[in-house]
Amino acid sequence: MAVAALLRRRALSSVHAVSSCRNAVCVRCHFSNSDLHSIANSADLRFWRGYHNSGKFDLTDMTHPHMWYPKAREKKRNVYLHVGPTNSGKTYNALKRLEASSSGVYCGPLRLLAREVAQRLNKVDVPCNLITGQERDEIEGAKHSSVTVEMADVTTEYQCAVIDEIQMVGCKSRGFSFTRALLGLCSDELHVCGDPAAVPLIQRILEATGDLVTVQYYERLSPLVPMKSPLGSFSNIKAGDCLVTFSRKEIYKLKKRIEMEGKHLCSVVYGSLPPETRTKQATMFNDDTSDLNVLVASDAIGMGLNLNISRIIFSTMMKFDGFSFRELTVAEIKQIAGRAGRYGSKFPVGEVTCLDAEDIPLLHSAMKSPSPIIERAGLFPTFDLLALYSRLHGTDFFHPVLERFLEKAKLSPDYFIAECEDMLKVAAIVDDFPLGLYDKYLFCISPVDMRDDISVQGLVQFAENYARKGIVRLKEIFTPGTLQVPKTHNQLKELESVHKVLELYVWLSFKVEDSFPDREVAASQKSICSMLIEEYLERSGWQPQGRRRFLRGPQKLLREYDVSQMRKYFQEVDGRPK
Repeated sequence: MAVAALLRRRALSSVHAVSSCRNAVCVRCHFSNSDLHSIANSADLRFWRGYHNSGKFDLTDMTHPHMWYPKAREKKRNVYLHVGPTNSGKTYNALKRLEASSSGVYCGPLRLLAREVAQRLNKVDVPCNLITGQERDEIEGAKHSSVTVEMADVTTEYQCAVIDEIQMVGCKSRGFSFTRALLGLCSDELHVCGDPAAVPLIQRILEATGDLVTVQYYERLSPLVPMKSPLGSFSNIKAGDCLVTFSRKEIYKLKKRIEMEGKHLCSVVYGSLPPETRTKQATMFNDDTSDLNVLVASDAIGMGLNLNISRIIFSTMMKFDGFSFRELTVAEIKQIAGRAGRYGSKFPVGEVTCLDAEDIPLLHSAMKSPSPIIERAGLFPTFDLLALYSRLHGTDFFHPVLERFLEKAKLSPDYFIAECEDMLKVAAIVDDFPLGLYDKYLFCISPVDMRDDISVQGLVQFAENYARKGIVRLKEIFTPGTLQVPKTHNQLKELESVHKVLELYVWLSFKVEDSFPDREVAASQKSICSMLIEEYLERSGWQPQGRRRFLRGPQKLLREYDVSQMRKYFQEVDGRPK
């Protein structure tokens, strides 16, 4: 695609053009112990006094992370753990408490969940803001917010707070955000929902906070039956089935095979699809009047979408985790299988089976087993800590600061340092640009997919333009009329990557608004990407003769919309003072 090629070209030239700036960035400075005391106080790190009375500061001592959140420690919180399997009503009960509170916040792992909760509260006349990395929908007078967990505000006081899917505290990459919310939310009541496997760890962690902890266990509301026999023939596929596999290629292969049978049409859901597209695909699958009555999906269905699934069918029990192929864990199998037979849906009894007979024993074993106990929670140093460490060592190069800090970090047995490989890769990139430490930190925590070349190239372009000009205009990346309906899987993948770049721009625009001023245009281009991907999905499978299903409009209309939107944008930009 033209957009992807342009990103590649500009990213490569940017790295070479700015690499000479490296030596200009390093600023040497040394601090006395009194200077460090002053900085620590100003950075709201006063908790060090209680643990470093000797006057010797060890910034890498992370053994008391609960003390990073002084406002929360001023309260004796009532913490309620709502734990049980999927479809047990645990989150429902927590949300009822949130709904009845005078002020509150919901913290979820996905934008889809945050949006769903915001809509639910607003529907029952409880004004609720929606705040995610890529969205802000603020309601006048609202005292409730629904946020993705990374956006949790640990400085505001609430009557009630909810953290969903708390077992993700053990996630290698995102666990530290759940730890931050668990320790840092300043609320009278804290309702924590998730898998019972997290209970012992949370109880140990909260011993240090002095909070009062109550555990409530839940049972599944509807039956879930592991089947004794595999699917067998694809002719046994029926309406309400969901086939689960773990790669884009396999998803489309299964979709084509099912549709070639001539009896069913398929929706698809997987992680790389834009969230809006995933929601629409799920909506069409759930719609009784839709022809799309079978779902082919990845483990992205494990949370965040309400789906009317009758039967989960595992096409494989192996997945690639970024490093190697491995068997699914007990927790993964149970999380995915639990999506069948949603309480209150038209399928009151859920079933789960496999495509191949050889996988049935693992399925049955997993379904009978409790999830392994989560032993440790993720942790990551705050920016204040890293900034102090940077000043102490006299450098603004973020990569060596982060790498050295992580090597020296001291933890209690209940914690682990979050997986930082991607952050270090970003740090190595942004260290080549004349940026301040906080700006580098922002790029390092931004939602860039470092396994996606086009996403990385977008990051490089944004960082280079921001460093050189202080402002990043979208017209330097996009050209009117270049977005088109994909014709191949490779083009689909490129369009999904372009959508990720646009999401990155929107995320940065909320962090550095004046320097990324084209948020509305980026959002409209995101919408166009989603429309084009949806049209590809609608065209990609078997279609009944003489019928074109679900298309919202011909490609010509999409092109005209794309061109008119961008032409209007360029006219506005070109008319502004330079």
